[in-house]
Amino acid sequence: MRFITYSYADKISWGAVNDDDQVIDLGAKLGGDLKSTIENNQLEQAKQVANDGTASIKLEDVTLLAPITNPGKVACIGVNYANRNAEYKDGSEAPKFPSLFMRVPESLTAHDQPLWRPPESDQLDYEGEIVLIIGKAGRRISEADAYDHIAGLTIMNEGTLRDWVRHAKFNVTQGKNFCNSGAIGPWMVSADKFSAADYEDMHITTKVNGELRQDDTTANMMFPIKYIISYVSQFFHLQPGDVIATGTPNGAGARFDPPKYLVPGDVIEVSVDGVGTLSNGVIDEPL
Repeated sequence: MRFITYSYADKISWGAVNDDDQVIDLGAKLGGDLKSTIENNQLEQAKQVANDGTASIKLEDVTLLAPITNPGKVACIGVNYANRNAEYKDGSEAPKFPSLFMRVPESLTAHDQPLWRPPESDQLDYEGEIVLIIGKAGRRISEADAYDHIAGLTIMNEGTLRDWVRHAKFNVTQGKNFCNSGAIGPWMVSADKFSAADYEDMHITTKVNGELRQDDTTANMMFPIKYIISYVSQFFHLQPGDVIATGTPNGAGARFDPPKYLVPGDVIEVSVDGVGTLSNGVIDEPL
């Protein structure tokens, strides 16, 4: 089932989207928000209420927000597709462990909202990613149990200011956290829609102005989804509503010669099998 957080008639609520692209307002029926529903282990109840409920709003009439507006963590895995490691052309061996960095929620806008190109840089780049939303708390989670800790999947355009990821020697945080430089959404598709085989061979593409730039599957991840959950839970105490972006395939704009950075007017579409499409335009940051 597709779960959304949205604004409608000057109110913020959350709900489910049915097969006819109609919204069932679960905020009105159950209270809380999507994160608290996951925290309280009420997602199954929400599905039942949605299946029994009457839709009252067209999806096209709401403004979508990030599915989880207040995550405790937004963790991002870097250089996780084998083709992408080769893309660096630095002769390095495949990494033994995942690279990891963090984003703040305000660095991510929502579906159909513009990415902001800041005045400090003209090197705004796209990175399409499959995103996990954690459904059950855990520490030192085994790979065998990892999928049980997923509430659902969403999509991220993990936008990056390329020159700013090189401002410091040991981290990329600056270039990953400009306001509205990335996006997440459009919704969370609940984990019951995916099998282990889906997680292990899921197709992702990124298009810019209709041109295919990224095209890969999770089968080519150096660190699969179940390993990522197990690995990060060694040091994080994962909590319901935490967000984990699992890495981007090769084909980001920086890897072209010359680079193909984003400019105002561009439209980026990141599509993931079984989840949908996250679409965003680009504007210069309003000052």
